[in-house]
Amino acid sequence: MTFWTEFTEEAPKISTVFRRRHQAAGNLCMLGTLRADGSPRISPIEPRIFEGMLVLAGMPGTTKFKDLGRDPRFCLHTATVDTMVGDGDAKLFGTVTDLRDREVHVRFAQDLFEESGFDIRGQEFDHFYVADLTGASCVEVADDQLAITIWKPGEGERVVRK
Repeated sequence: MTFWTEFTEEAPKISTVFRRRHQAAGNLCMLGTLRADGSPRISPIEPRIFEGMLVLAGMPGTTKFKDLGRDPRFCLHTATVDTMVGDGDAKLFGTVTDLRDREVHVRFAQDLFEESGFDIRGQEFDHFYVADLTGASCVEVADDQLAITIWKPGEGERVVRK
């Protein structure tokens, strides 16, 4: 399993672009999942990096989490409003595992409260999805060229210029 900490070591460029865009958009990303009929679904989500893991958690009973419960594959895309991608753009690919560790949930809720004031302390999680990253990419424009950095576990980053 490639947790966030391993990803940042193997893909420093992509993880930096992801963190920058994630923070600039107020943690907002777009999550791609697969519906029951196999068609794609795009949903907003505010993923969090917590204790070395990329966590996809949120409001219980939503269709995006039903999708992940049925098929754990996902694509996570940083929210982009600049068509020239001047600040970069990143995508993460992988699968999720539902981490059923109550102690982790309690620490997560406390951390969320301390950082944002949003209080879900004491509530039970229907799901607590942790990402296993299987690939990632980022796009940046430099010297009038599009630089696409691509990563797969164990292969490091490589750059394609267009």
